[in-house]
Amino acid sequence: MFVTADADGTLLDRRRVELVDDRLPKIPHHSEGQRLPIDDAVALVDRVRASAERNAKVVLDAVARDLPGRTLGIALRQCPELPPTIAERITNYRASNVADWVMYRKALAAAVGARGWAVHWFDPREVGSQASKALGVANLDAHFGEIRRKVGPPWSQDHKMAMAAAIAALSASAI
Repeated sequence: MFVTADADGTLLDRRRVELVDDRLPKIPHHSEGQRLPIDDAVALVDRVRASAERNAKVVLDAVARDLPGRTLGIALRQCPELPPTIAERITNYRASNVADWVMYRKALAAAVGARGWAVHWFDPREVGSQASKALGVANLDAHFGEIRRKVGPPWSQDHKMAMAAAIAALSASAI
């Protein structure tokens, strides 16, 4: 989910992005890799990671093309610490539940860095209050409700979180 916003809370763009080629599974650590011999599972995760890295560049190229000069960086949810190897992530229950999402965030962060844009890592428990403070609004849900009325569906919790993260990052001068 990509949301682009101005520091004043104006929604500039929203889009759903796919980082994995259609022929590959979306959650190889957690699902498909669990059913394969470990060497095959590691190879599968490597293919998915490479796909995510390629597609992250494509996604960012599209954002830069559609919003020229408007994108300064990206806000990504903080990543938990994981075991160092793919094999360990696949065989560790806790790690296998989050390793895919961490892999995608890291692919995006690397592509953002390659463009020279900033990466702001946010804590989802704090980002709502940070955005509320940055906008000077007491009720962020009401503010986002107005945005939802203007732009129409879809406008999910993921959209709200992404918008709050963008606003918080801009106000912190991280982006």
